[in-house]
Amino acid sequence: MSTETRSLERTNPISRRGFIGGMGVIAGAATLTPRAALAQAPPPGPVTPSSTVTTPPRDFGRGAPPATYVDPDVITVDPAFNGLRQGNTPILRLWTGALWSEGPAWSGQGRYLVWSDIPNNRQLRWTEDDGRVSVFRSPSNNTNGNTFDFQGRQLSCEHLTRRVVRYEHDGSVTIIADSYNGKRLNSPNDIVAHPDGSYWFTDPPYGGQLYEGAPDAAGGPSNAAGRLKPRLGQPPEIGNMKRELPNSVYRADPSGKLDLVIGQDQIPNPNGLAFSPDYKKLYVISTGRGPGDAHAGGNRDMHVFDVAGNNKLSSQKLFADFMIDGIKCGPDGVRADVYGNLWVSSNGNPGGRGLGYSGVTVWTPEGKLIGRIRLPEVCGNLCFGGPKRNRLFMAASQSLYALYVNTQGAAPA
Repeated sequence: MSTETRSLERTNPISRRGFIGGMGVIAGAATLTPRAALAQAPPPGPVTPSSTVTTPPRDFGRGAPPATYVDPDVITVDPAFNGLRQGNTPILRLWTGALWSEGPAWSGQGRYLVWSDIPNNRQLRWTEDDGRVSVFRSPSNNTNGNTFDFQGRQLSCEHLTRRVVRYEHDGSVTIIADSYNGKRLNSPNDIVAHPDGSYWFTDPPYGGQLYEGAPDAAGGPSNAAGRLKPRLGQPPEIGNMKRELPNSVYRADPSGKLDLVIGQDQIPNPNGLAFSPDYKKLYVISTGRGPGDAHAGGNRDMHVFDVAGNNKLSSQKLFADFMIDGIKCGPDGVRADVYGNLWVSSNGNPGGRGLGYSGVTVWTPEGKLIGRIRLPEVCGNLCFGGPKRNRLFMAASQSLYALYVNTQGAAPA
């Protein structure tokens, strides 16, 4: 079934059926013990997860009966996670019908969630009062990452136009960044707001392709032979841009100045990013090779930097390599909770080997894995939302999922 034939009004007030496991005992507040471990050592012997879901298989469809609590797909790896999860709540699939879901962001004032369906060139909106999903912006210039700043304005990273924009309260659009040192950006991917009014964003090359944006003009790195026609199906101003910059992380100052804060030599293909609750740490995910890259790409891991008062970064460290039970759980997006724990989207299914490891992984500030949320689809990105900011929204492949947790998100959205 194509996405056009699926109703955007479909809310799927989902429950589930057929779970094993009884009601667990939820521990008190999590005690986060410092630990230097970068990842969990694989257990002895081969690991062959049999399924992305529980046994018997979980039903996310309309009208399924309630799940057994504690939700069997919210997995405690370390007891510290018990104080962060809510024992009597299920994972819900709120909606399905996208091609590739990304960039969820919560509007506290509007009490809605916006996220991107990149290949369909639209932003979607889920409203809390009635669970309705509708098209929010179309076309969206193949928007990827979204967030809201401290003034409640939406920020979006546009693949097609290779820029970052802000939607003002009066309905106008402000271009935050589209070039650095006179050269056009690659395809801004994810963005976070800082209390000082600045915006920090990543700029890998993933939008330089037909499916999620537009390839380079003939001779550019993602269209070296010139066989692709980037102007087909696009506005007339699209199709002349060629990739000119390395993959980097930038800081857009309120004055309009754009500074490069992390270079490609430090983080190949930077993707998701998040600040710690005190804004003294910056976490950046490195992902695989993109279109036009002349290098091998990143290692699908996450790094952490110290942030000084002058916005300079230092003391880069590997935070986690995301090898869990012998499975590479490739990260994409990340958000911090108020305790400093990192909630990271997970692609645990390269080549079909890692079934059961897609969804979300949860880490202490010291890099210790404490929990997992198992989804039947690859999770691209996530955010905290809801009026109390205690609901985790997960944009996963074709669908939008949500889970109440016993913590709150640290960032505005």
